[in-house]
Amino acid sequence: MTPNPIYCAFDTPDAAAAIALAAQLKGSIGGIKLGLEFFMANGPEGVQAVTKAGQLPIFLDVKLHDIPNTVAGAVRSLSTLDLSILNVHCGGGPAMMEAAAAAVGEAGDARPKLIGVTVLTSLDDADLSAVGVADDTGMQAERLALLAKSCGLDGVVCSPKEVARIRAACGSDFLLVVPGIRPKGAAIGDQKRVLGPADALIAGADVLVIGRPITQSDDAAAAARAIADEIAAA
Repeated sequence: MTPNPIYCAFDTPDAAAAIALAAQLKGSIGGIKLGLEFFMANGPEGVQAVTKAGQLPIFLDVKLHDIPNTVAGAVRSLSTLDLSILNVHCGGGPAMMEAAAAAVGEAGDARPKLIGVTVLTSLDDADLSAVGVADDTGMQAERLALLAKSCGLDGVVCSPKEVARIRAACGSDFLLVVPGIRPKGAAIGDQKRVLGPADALIAGADVLVIGRPITQSDDAAAAARAIADEIAAA
């Protein structure tokens, strides 16, 4: 989607901080991910302000999950924003994903890519077992990715550990957006299934979502450039 695969995750409710960070990172990253924390605090106007400040593609990570009609309506509303990527939860089922795909298609050529969340990177096999999923994270993520593709979605969010198998199962034109990326020396934090940026790209990732290793550094732009250098050197 972009020559620079790094989308920086702005996990903050502070619009002023996000706008300043977007301006600072312009030219050092390929896009910005805005999540629920930001959107609930600032709404569409906040998204537009960050877009204007950074002049970068926006991945709005709101993980929609509700009955088909409600999700379709939400997708229809959000598609009026200047977004690059929008997501839903694959766990909402085929009818919900099909409704979302139909709704995003109404925006025509200007529509964002619609992707589905498979298995959150904060979960492991034990977590899936606790909610009644017998299969391991890799098998569940692949199953949901294939379902998303059959429902007309453009791609999925998956951990770097599942990239290779989903790429093999879903083909080269299926968008893989990958959080859980940790460059050399970065803390894992609350992520359980992580990989380095170069290894994730080699496995088949398209977009790398990286937050704290950039946003919590003393110089965010320099940190982003260092990750790009790590990728180039691999």
